[in-house]
Amino acid sequence: MNPLRRRTRAVGRPAALAAFGLTAAVVLSGCSAGQVAQTATQEPAINGTSGRVGDIVLRNVHLQATLTADYIEPGRDVDLIFVAANDSADVDDKLLSISSDVGKVTLTGDGAVPANGVLVVGTPDGQPTPLESVEAADSAEATVALSKPITNGLTYDFTFTFEKAGETTVGVPISAGEAPRRDAGGGGGESQGSSGGH
Repeated sequence: MNPLRRRTRAVGRPAALAAFGLTAAVVLSGCSAGQVAQTATQEPAINGTSGRVGDIVLRNVHLQATLTADYIEPGRDVDLIFVAANDSADVDDKLLSISSDVGKVTLTGDGAVPANGVLVVGTPDGQPTPLESVEAADSAEATVALSKPITNGLTYDFTFTFEKAGETTVGVPISAGEAPRRDAGGGGGESQGSSGGH
């Protein structure tokens, strides 16, 4: 046998084993590398959606309405629930108006969103009134007089206009909140209380 060939094999075998060991280590250490834990991407248990314009962050935006039929028909009033938080350290803002093609939105209350504070609009089910927080919190109400039918599973565009931050449009879902689900054989009438539908 050629001594040169034997030497090459002797040198090649440890190198191949080392390469294999390095590859195995990389593969095994990479099993969890780059993967995100399921809990890291889970959203908090809130009913609504969120949005942002300038320093204003909209949180948990939803229509609170009980569905006892497939649709909530025009002529009903439903509550628009959300929190507007002002991330600015020194600039106060104010909610001027909300509009939607599903109905006229009526705002009651001041609409002020103080610097580093929040404006709480409506009261989500299960939340104390007023919002108990160390942050400065103003409260208001927004009622939507429906001109079009709305139903679960869809979102409806609402445009929020703030004095300084400007305007943003958010797709808003309906939430049943803590209202009991309707019976399968339930009637088509709407209940008078405003709660929301999932």
